[in-house]
Amino acid sequence: MQNLETHPKSRRPVHQLELERPDRMEEACGVFAVQALEQPVANLVYFGLYALQHRGQESAGIAVFNDGKVRLHKDMGLVSQVFDQDVLERMPGALAVGHNRYSTTGSSKVCNAQPVVLMTRLGPFALAHNGNLVNAAELRAQVDDGEVEFTSTTDSELIAYAVQQAVDGGLDWTEGIKAAASQCQGAFSLVIGTSDALYGLRDGYGIRPLVYGYLGDQDRGHWVLSSETCGLDIIGSPFVADVEPGELVVFRCGDPTPERHRWIEPTTRMCVFEMIYFARPDSIIDDVSVYEARRNLGKQLANRWNERGLKADVVIPVPDSACTSASTMAQHIGIEYREGLVKNRYIGRTFIMPGQGDRTSGVRRKLNSIRSEFEGKDVLLVDDSVVRGTTSRQIVDLARAAGARKVFFASCSPPVQFPCVYGVDMSTRAELIAREKSEEQIAEAIGADAMIYQPISSLRKALKDAGSDLHYCAACFDGEYPTPEVTAETLAAIEACRIGEQEKLKTESAEDMSPSHG
Repeated sequence: MQNLETHPKSRRPVHQLELERPDRMEEACGVFAVQALEQPVANLVYFGLYALQHRGQESAGIAVFNDGKVRLHKDMGLVSQVFDQDVLERMPGALAVGHNRYSTTGSSKVCNAQPVVLMTRLGPFALAHNGNLVNAAELRAQVDDGEVEFTSTTDSELIAYAVQQAVDGGLDWTEGIKAAASQCQGAFSLVIGTSDALYGLRDGYGIRPLVYGYLGDQDRGHWVLSSETCGLDIIGSPFVADVEPGELVVFRCGDPTPERHRWIEPTTRMCVFEMIYFARPDSIIDDVSVYEARRNLGKQLANRWNERGLKADVVIPVPDSACTSASTMAQHIGIEYREGLVKNRYIGRTFIMPGQGDRTSGVRRKLNSIRSEFEGKDVLLVDDSVVRGTTSRQIVDLARAAGARKVFFASCSPPVQFPCVYGVDMSTRAELIAREKSEEQIAEAIGADAMIYQPISSLRKALKDAGSDLHYCAACFDGEYPTPEVTAETLAAIEACRIGEQEKLKTESAEDMSPSHG
């Protein structure tokens, strides 16, 4: 039984959410699951999703298994908007699967919120997905047998139907999930709950992270799955291991030893932006401290600054993800680190900006300057990345309005020249400011006195010095996509689709804001 509940207080015009695309890369989602007897599993998943809120702010959902039945609650908004204690108390059970979402495929509508819950011959299952498929059209054709009733526009639902059909075709859960995964190409970290087991799976490249830990004493066999270790930390779950690339891990309640299956031979290419921006600095991903990686990015960026022979009075980060790198950079170039920009953390992606004029002032709603840190000074601003450059321009303008004499701008990442196809919301190639511009031209475009980027060789050294021996996906910098299915034709089709979505949303927004008649 699936009970879909809604929460009126989180209702809002979803087309306006879709229009408010920030000038930065945004991760697709966070996944979290708990399997434990005599525990408030829905509450624990709520806290896990809360810790993973940075990975997705458009919608949230939790599915709870209890006596062979599933109760599902999902809606648009932040975790704290979608759930309250009254809702959570109506969701008892022994296994819960949760998800928060930032849409990269499928529009911002409640029907696209996850988890996805379907019924099979073996009972119901709930699936939560982080990532993006590059063969969604092909998979849709494979699972559409004429009887499938699609309720969303997400590739996550396609994966769920592939699982359903494999199980209904006679396979058990383990083999059915492996069979479904073999039909998928791209990035996918999956958490799947059934009445008697919890499953965690990563694609063969390990593009998106997934970790697990235990709850209470390990020999009790109570398990937790999370996109990042910070999700484990918030509920006091000790970290055990990463779900490895190309691995399916099966957790059975009461069994202290998970089943580990290799479903495909791995070729590790984790997304490098997990280290630069997406993950929280207190997380450890694939045995690498995100905090140490960002410190090393700051060291390498300091080397680049010194090579340019530039001078500044103060280093100021663009909060929050650039703070660690900026403070380390300041230390290594021997100038003061100051927090001259204050972030309003109560304005997020759910903030409605009805017109273009309002949207261009979004930076001023989210950031304010401390004038004394800028006035009469040569200021070095440090950000995690520069995508279209529009936000960078507004931040430079903010610094000059606060009295900065000179404004330099530094990016912790190399120039972004290619779009991501693995679950990161990113502009088309024509919109990327670094696509055909030099550092000098970009500085002019954003109004800075100079612009410096992290060289890709320095990025790799920073990660190696942090203890990483992984080969990362850096396709947004170098155009080398790890999956062979991504071709020039694939990119063109994705961009054409994205442009079409943008035009449709502009039309819908204009119609909704026009005066009503009658």
